[in-house]
Amino acid sequence: MRRRRSVPWIHRWSRPLIGAISIAGAILTAYLTITKLAGGEVVCTAEAGAAGSCSDVLNSPYAEVFGLPLSLFGCIAYVSMATFALVPLAINAEASKQLRKNLENWTWLLLLAGSTAMAVFSSYLMYVLATKIQSICYYCIGSALFSLSLLVLTILGREWEDIGQIFFTGLMVALLTLVGTLGVYANVDKPVAGVPDKDGSIVIPTTDSSPQPPYGWEITTTSGEAEIALAKHLTSIGAKKYGAFWCPHCYEQKQLFGKEAFKEVNYIECAKEGKNPQPQACLAAGIKSFPTWEINGELYPGVQTPQELAKLSNYQGDMGFKYKMP
Repeated sequence: MRRRRSVPWIHRWSRPLIGAISIAGAILTAYLTITKLAGGEVVCTAEAGAAGSCSDVLNSPYAEVFGLPLSLFGCIAYVSMATFALVPLAINAEASKQLRKNLENWTWLLLLAGSTAMAVFSSYLMYVLATKIQSICYYCIGSALFSLSLLVLTILGREWEDIGQIFFTGLMVALLTLVGTLGVYANVDKPVAGVPDKDGSIVIPTTDSSPQPPYGWEITTTSGEAEIALAKHLTSIGAKKYGAFWCPHCYEQKQLFGKEAFKEVNYIECAKEGKNPQPQACLAAGIKSFPTWEINGELYPGVQTPQELAKLSNYQGDMGFKYKMP
């Protein structure tokens, strides 16, 4: 009798482990998605200032893809990985041995492709977190660790017959994921350049550079009398503008006012790396996206044109504003 070769523990438990990690990731991203769509604030058990960092990251332009929360796509990815890992285990090996074998072979390739894509995408987000947003997000770090664990378990979790298959499949998926990721985020830090318009107003000029703390982009527009008068009126009635130095839409708002007028605005910096940061004030005010205006006790998220701000604040002065949105 020939002794049966023992199966390494990692081969026996890889699929259950992948399934468990994927389910944990799905729960995490589902929580972030539901909270985002409901307009709530995520729980961040950290010291003062770190909670602001969680808010900075999860409300940044990088946390939204095609108008939907990035966490929604993460949840779909985790659910898919859990399905690939666990479905073959539900097939009775004695009753349908060939079916289970075929499912295992196909799902291993799907697990390899999925875990590689998730690991590459998470690595890019960690780069963004460290170099652009420069904040800490435990949810993001946890998800990145989940993705890396899935890739390691997928590679070590079975006896691959062809090592070249792992390398070729992983390389192709990694390249496609990287190109797609760079394409999706290509313009996230680049507001659209402006040009003169027919009605005499000017479409706000923008910049192609990356925002640098603590100031972000330099305001290049020159204020007119109307912009300065509006800014002084907003401050006189207690209006506040909340934003972050790295936020491209906040920069668009600044450009609409111009350099001189924006100095008159009561601006609250929510990013802790910005100038005179007040993240706790932003949290207390219930700020969920940048920019957000607080006028007469009401919050107005998004870029507001001078005409809209004049209406919201009951401004009765000069309405000859120089700039408009592209």
